[in-house]
Amino acid sequence: MKKLTILKNGIVKDNAVLILLLGLCPALAVSTMASNAIGMGVATTFVIICSNIAISLMRKLIPSNLRIPCFIVIIAGFVALVEMIVEAYAFPLYMALGVFLPLIAVNCIVFARAEMFANRNGVMDSIVDAIGAGVGFTLALLIIASVREILGSGQWFGIDLPVLVDNHIPIFSIAPGGFIVLGILVATVNHISKGRVKKEFGCQGCSAAATCGKGALCK
Repeated sequence: MKKLTILKNGIVKDNAVLILLLGLCPALAVSTMASNAIGMGVATTFVIICSNIAISLMRKLIPSNLRIPCFIVIIAGFVALVEMIVEAYAFPLYMALGVFLPLIAVNCIVFARAEMFANRNGVMDSIVDAIGAGVGFTLALLIIASVREILGSGQWFGIDLPVLVDNHIPIFSIAPGGFIVLGILVATVNHISKGRVKKEFGCQGCSAAATCGKGALCK
């Protein structure tokens, strides 16, 4: 049940895009097509899973004051691996994702799971957490991309949709459309949950708690 709760939290309660509002740059940049959203989601999920495993296994060996540089090296290594795989076997996707594929290395979602979970828990729980976070991120991207592609180009996964293909709304294919869709989805989630889905961050989970000196105010 604990693992099921961890998985559910990653997908719903702690959804990186719709709840925590993390990783919004790639979420908006690559969500013009559903196929691009799936590609980015799978690549990010792979990096989160691999980095969570590595960091969980080495958490007792990494000095506390050096953990951030160590996390960067570990995550960047897996991102480089993903980038080479996508370039070799899915070159159109590699070109579509562009600079946002290597930028997974500095994605807040990946660092959040490393710092907040993998650095404090065992391997199996860290894998479940990574799957939940990755699936939640992918689903959020897919929803945003589907709405934008259907309304913006009258297509879905590149397939023309009757009526809509001749009556699409081009603004949804560009940046303002991404912000509009994201804003509506976040507002919808808050309305459905009545604001109950909220994450509280305290000093215990803050990487800067030791130096900020704010104590109980850091919430």
